[in-house]
Amino acid sequence: MKSVAIITARGGSKRIPRKNIKPFLGKPIIEYSIEAALQSDMFHEVMVSTDDEEIAQVAKKAGAQVPFFRSEETANDYATTAEVLEEVIASYDRIGKHFDQICCIYPTAPFVTSNAIKTAMMLLEQEKADACIPVVRFSFPPQRCVIIKENRLAPKWPENMKKRSQDLEPFYHDCGQFYCLNTKSFLEQKAIWMKNVVPFVQDESNVQDIDTIEDWKIAEMKYKILRNL
Repeated sequence: MKSVAIITARGGSKRIPRKNIKPFLGKPIIEYSIEAALQSDMFHEVMVSTDDEEIAQVAKKAGAQVPFFRSEETANDYATTAEVLEEVIASYDRIGKHFDQICCIYPTAPFVTSNAIKTAMMLLEQEKADACIPVVRFSFPPQRCVIIKENRLAPKWPENMKKRSQDLEPFYHDCGQFYCLNTKSFLEQKAIWMKNVVPFVQDESNVQDIDTIEDWKIAEMKYKILRNL
């Protein structure tokens, strides 16, 4: 089995300019993803898919490969992660490199660890799954959500309001950190969320979306606490 880690890092971030190489507690945030991938010892190659020369230089300095650059089609605001991965696989095929498994890691995921990646990659193989995706449980039961209707709060599902939280089915959501994929399945189904997906449940303390400057500040504080910095 040959595996590749693909870190997707285009240069055109809008909400947080230069987000993928912005310093996070003293070093470019993409380095956390690269280091986790390298330290997991699960990959024959750790590469960064980018359209940006500066990101490429930072990636290489951190130990990743940048064997080719993205096309214009996959560097725009509308390209999906799946489209980026398809292009990377096709580019490797053209130079005679083929991988049985892919781990797509986002460049702004400082909470990802080498152990998490290793565990997920092992689950992918052991379960003979199309994909292994890290998920986290919603901290508040979505079944008891409320809506605003005519300037008044109302339960979306009134029948759930008197139920105990522990009696409601647990709901989960994608951590938005990384995806472990069987390459053959991915190319056949052309999607990350495929038919046979095994979950890798994460603790909420290890998950943090970073979409705004406020998110970034919270993530740094959370990271310091978790790592005793």
